[in-house]
Amino acid sequence: MNKKTLASLVGAVLGAAVLTAPAHAQNVKVGLLGGITGPIAAMAPSMLDASRLAFNQVNEQGGILNGGRLEVVVGDSACNPQNATDAATKAVNIDRVIATVGPHCSGAVLAATNSVAVPAGVLVVTPSGTSPEITRINDRDLVFRTVPSDDYQGRALARTLKARGITKVAVAYLNNDYGKGLAESFKAEFEAGGGTIAGYSGHEDGKASYRSDLAQLARGGADTLVIFDYGDGTGLTILRQALENNFFKTFIGADGMKSEAVIRSLGAANLTNFFASAPVGEASASLDAFRTAFSAAGGNPDAIFTTTSYDAAFLVALAIEKAGGDRSKLAEALRAVASAPGEPILPGEWAKAKKLIAEGKDIDYKGAAGDHEFDRAGDVPGQYAFFKVSGNTYEAVGEMK
Repeated sequence: MNKKTLASLVGAVLGAAVLTAPAHAQNVKVGLLGGITGPIAAMAPSMLDASRLAFNQVNEQGGILNGGRLEVVVGDSACNPQNATDAATKAVNIDRVIATVGPHCSGAVLAATNSVAVPAGVLVVTPSGTSPEITRINDRDLVFRTVPSDDYQGRALARTLKARGITKVAVAYLNNDYGKGLAESFKAEFEAGGGTIAGYSGHEDGKASYRSDLAQLARGGADTLVIFDYGDGTGLTILRQALENNFFKTFIGADGMKSEAVIRSLGAANLTNFFASAPVGEASASLDAFRTAFSAAGGNPDAIFTTTSYDAAFLVALAIEKAGGDRSKLAEALRAVASAPGEPILPGEWAKAKKLIAEGKDIDYKGAAGDHEFDRAGDVPGQYAFFKVSGNTYEAVGEMK
C-alpha cells in the first residue's frame, strides 16, 4: 500500500469517527474571587460555599451548554486592591475565565474591574461590594451586584437609629471606599433627620492602638459609637479598645462588623449593647429553597452574604447558558434571565431553566436574596435587618427601611 492510499484510508477512518462521535462538551471557567484572607476572612468561607453550591447544582443537573461543566477558578482578593488586581489578572489572562463572581470587597471590586475585567470584556457580579462608587464605574455594562449599595444601607441605618431614639452619635470609619461610602451616606441622612454627629473621624487600617482616636470621638459627648469597618480587622480592634476604656455605652456596626469573629474574640457577655445592620433575603419560596439546599450541603444559611453569593453564581450560570457561551452577550443575557417577564426560576431549578432556555422561552430568576431587577448601573434594591448578639450568633430584631 503506497503512502497516498494509506493517507486516504486514515482520512476516511478519522472522518467517520468525527461523524459518529458525540458533540464535544463545552466546559466553561468562572472565577470565584473572595476575601479568603484579610478583614473578612471569617465571612468568606460561607460566601464561597454558597457560590459553589450554585455551580455544583449546575453540574449535577445537566451541566452548562452542551453537557459541559462549570470549572471554578478560586482567587484570593484579600479585600485589597492590589491583591484583587493580581487575582483578577490571573483568572482573566491565564485561566481565561468567562466571568467572575466577586471580588467580595468594594475596594477590591473597583480595582479589579477598572484594571482588568472591564478592559478585557469580562462580566463581574459581586455579592458584597457595596460602595456607592461601584455604581459610577464606566463599566460598559459589565459590573453588577446582588447586594444593595451602601448609599441605601447607610441611610436606612440612620433612620433606624433615629426610630430607636438614638439622636446623637460619634462615627469612626475605615478610610477606604467601603468605610467612606457608608459614613457619608449615614451622616447625610442622620443630620437631615435632625440627628447630631458629635464626632466624625476616618482611620487607617492596621494600627496597634486607636485609643487616642476614640478619646477624641468621645469628647463630643455621644453615648453611641457607629463603626464602619470590618469585624475581622481594624473594626474589632476599635470595638475592643472602646469597651476596655469605657468610651461609649452603645456600639453600632454595618454589615462589615456583623462577623462571628467579633463574638468569638470579645464574648457575647460583653456585647449586649452591640448591634449591626446586614442584608437579608426576603421571605419567599426562593429563600426557603436556598436554606434547605445550603443546610443539606453543610452550610449556614444565616451567615452574612450567603444568599447574595448564591444568587450571583446562579445568575452567572444562567447568563452563560442564555448567551450560548458568547462572552460578548453575557451582560445582555444576565439582564434577560434576571428580569420579568418570564417563567419563574427558583434556586436549584437549573434543569428547568436549561430546558426553557433551549426552547427559546423567557425565564425570570427569583433569587434567595430577592428579585434581582438590575437598574441601568447594575444595582439592585434589597432588604436590610438590624441585629443584636444572641448567644454565639446574631439575631434579627427588626427590619430597616
